[in-house]
Amino acid sequence: MERPNFRGYMKILILDLLREPRHGYGIMAELENEYGIKLSAGTVYPILASLKKSGLIEVTEKGERDRKNYIVTSKGLDYLKEHSEEVEEAKRKLRAYKTFLELGGEELKVAFRELFRNIEELDEAQREEVKKTIEECARRIRLILLGE
Repeated sequence: MERPNFRGYMKILILDLLREPRHGYGIMAELENEYGIKLSAGTVYPILASLKKSGLIEVTEKGERDRKNYIVTSKGLDYLKEHSEEVEEAKRKLRAYKTFLELGGEELKVAFRELFRNIEELDEAQREEVKKTIEECARRIRLILLGE
C-alpha cells in the first residue's frame, strides 16, 4: 500500500476494521460513526478490491441481500502488525478531524465552498471584508492555541 495520505489512511483503517467480518456498507457506517468520515460506495469498494487483490483481505461469506463480508487475512494481520504506527497515526488524525467537525468545521467547510462558488461576483469591499475576516479568524485560532 502507498504511504498514508487520505486514501492511504482509508486503506489502512479499513484493513484494521476488517479484523471482524464486515460488508462495505458496514465499513462506511463504522467510519462515519467513529471518525465522522462519510465515504461513498465509489470510494470504499475500490479500496476493498485493492486490498483483496493484494491478498490482505478475503471474502468470508455472503450476508443478507448477497452482501459480501470481508475479513483480514493472515498476510493482512502481518501487514497491520508491521505498520502499527501508521494505523495509530491514521486513527489519531481522523479522531482530530472528527473533533474539528464537532467544533464547527463542517460549517466552515460549507462557508468556504460557498465563498469559492461566489468569489468572482464579490466587489472590492466584499473581498476586503472576507480577507479581514479570514485573517482575524486565523489570528484568533493561533492565540487560542498559544493559550492566550
